[in-house]
Amino acid sequence: MKKWLRRTALVLLVLGAALAAGSYAYLQHPKFGALPEGESLRAIEASPHYVDGEFRNLIDTPMRTGESRGFVGNVMSMLFDRNPRLAPDMALPSVRRDLKALDPEEDVVVWLGHSSYFVQVAGHRILIDPVFSTEAAPAPYLNTAFAGTTPYTADDFPEIDYLLITHDHWDHLDYPSIAALRERVRHVVTGLGMGEYFRHWDYPAENIYEADWNSVLELDPDLRIHVLPARHYSGRMLTRNKTLWVAFALEAPQRNLYFSGDSGYGPHFREIGERLGGFDVAALDMGQYDSRWANIHMTPEEAAQAALDLDTQILLPGHAGRFSIAAHDWDEPFERIVKASEDQPYRLVVPIIGEVIRPDDEFQEFSRWWATDSE
Repeated sequence: MKKWLRRTALVLLVLGAALAAGSYAYLQHPKFGALPEGESLRAIEASPHYVDGEFRNLIDTPMRTGESRGFVGNVMSMLFDRNPRLAPDMALPSVRRDLKALDPEEDVVVWLGHSSYFVQVAGHRILIDPVFSTEAAPAPYLNTAFAGTTPYTADDFPEIDYLLITHDHWDHLDYPSIAALRERVRHVVTGLGMGEYFRHWDYPAENIYEADWNSVLELDPDLRIHVLPARHYSGRMLTRNKTLWVAFALEAPQRNLYFSGDSGYGPHFREIGERLGGFDVAALDMGQYDSRWANIHMTPEEAAQAALDLDTQILLPGHAGRFSIAAHDWDEPFERIVKASEDQPYRLVVPIIGEVIRPDDEFQEFSRWWATDSE
């Protein structure tokens, strides 16, 4: 009996060691990136938003709210509490425009699904949080894109003047997409600590700009890139809040554009709107909301209020239409934002993924494309 127990213990020990070694080896994959060090870490430690070894939101932001079951419980709920309408039952419509053929002097915005956007403003080409992969997670099948929602690849894009990354979550910082874009990106702009990912992924250090909240970059005379506060958190795998999550505003002579990245509702929207004088277009987080994490993503109704706070002329969707992270119906954010935007002073625009939006064309029309799943 004792011999059997010793053998069983040895087998379990060997299996545990193999699992630990395999896990360690897997975590060395470049997609996990690297933590800030050196000059980047010194800049982080000098930030007033970095306290006791981590970045903090401008206002108190408990991660868990409502009926939160803790991190593991929430993950298990997302995996096994299966709302039958988490994903559409057919491929969603999308279009694949020839982006290289666009007049570079025309101001346009192209929603690429979820929180990815291609922007032309003042003659500059800008890509925000590009995710061309069908998986936005560290392993397959954890966060798979809806069918039909990934019409573009890195090869479809012209040379990019500015690659803007809001934070390091998998649905915003996609290693295969970033690696595929490397040879066509002129500058990378992101939050403090985020540059370590790009240096780790062989982007030239001199092309990477890391900034704190309320910083302004003027790398070209006709474009100001504002790096702005958001209400969220960061963390690629086992660590949290070691890099800064941000929003962006693009200020050009004839155009002001705003991209919230991931953000819960807060007073920062009104402050930004008042300080920057309103926006022509604002793309706002309005999906993947849940009572268990109510502080870090907006409901559609909160996004409608944020649009008013920002004094935007056009409101675009964000964080919806490609991945299912929360328990609500996949198309619920679109239905709710349509209702919340009735009789509002801004114009709601919900394009098909890949369609070219022209801010100056007030007569440009878009269909209720998401309704095809329920009709």
